[in-house]
Amino acid sequence: MTRKILLAAFAIAGIFCLSGCGKKAYAQSSKSIVKIPSAEEEKFSRVFQKMSARAKEAICVTEENKTEFIKDLYAILEEEKKFRQDDKSLFFLIDKKHTASSSYAPKDLVSLEKNSLFDLNKAGMKIRPEAYSALNEMAQAALNDGIRLLVSSAYRSYSYQENLFNYWVSVDGLEEAERESSRPGTSQHQLGTAVDFGSISDDFDKTQMGQWIYKNAADYGWSLSFPKGYEDVTGYRWECWHFRYIGKNACLFQQKWFGGIQQFMLEFIDCWKNTN
Repeated sequence: MTRKILLAAFAIAGIFCLSGCGKKAYAQSSKSIVKIPSAEEEKFSRVFQKMSARAKEAICVTEENKTEFIKDLYAILEEEKKFRQDDKSLFFLIDKKHTASSSYAPKDLVSLEKNSLFDLNKAGMKIRPEAYSALNEMAQAALNDGIRLLVSSAYRSYSYQENLFNYWVSVDGLEEAERESSRPGTSQHQLGTAVDFGSISDDFDKTQMGQWIYKNAADYGWSLSFPKGYEDVTGYRWECWHFRYIGKNACLFQQKWFGGIQQFMLEFIDCWKNTN
C-alpha cells in the first residue's frame, strides 16, 4: 500500500475521540482498520525507546492499539503540512534542550488591542495570527458562560526574555530562576503562540477564570504547558496560567495518547520526524 493511499485511509477513518489515558481501555476498544507497514511499527519502537521513563509510562500505546496510534500520528503530521511554511510549526519543540535563535521572530504578529472579548493587563502584547483567532474564539465562549478572560503576557522577543531571565536571577538567584523563567531562546513565548492568563500566580487555578480555562481550553486548541508534578519533565515548576496554542486536533491527540502532557507529545513528534 502506498503512503498516499495509507494517508487517505487515515483521513477517511475519522480518528479522534477524546478520552482519558488508560492502556487497558485502549487495548480493549482498539479496532485496527488499516494495517500499518511493519517498517512504521519498527520506527515507533525506535522512537519509543528514545523517550524518557516517564514518557514511556504515560504513552497509552499497547501492541493492540499501536496501529491506531500510528494512524492518528500520521493524521497530525498531515495537518502540520497545512500550517504556514514560512514560520515555525505549531508543534515546534522549544525547551531547555531545543532552542530558537536570537534572530527568530514569528511572522505577521497581531497586536492585542482593547476589545469587547477579553481584557489586557498591559499594552503592546502580540501573538501569531493562528493563536489570535483561537483566542478570540475561546474568549467568546468564555463570555457566553459569564467569564471574561484576562491576557497578561504573550509574545516575547529573545532580547526581552534575556532581560527578564537576568532580572529573576538578580532577584531569586540562578537556581530558583531556572525553575520559573526561561533562558533566552528557550521560551515558548518567543514562538508567539503562548499566553499567560489571569494573575500569573499559583492561585489562578482556583479562580473562576482559571477553572473555566482548565475545563475548556483544549476545545479551542490551547494546552497547559507546565502541569503540576512534571518539573522533572518540562524543566519548570507548575504554571497554572501558561497555555500554548497547538490546535484542536493536537489537543485531542495529546489527551488520547500522551496522558494530556504536552511535553511528551511534542517530544515524540520531534523525535519521529528526526528518526529514519
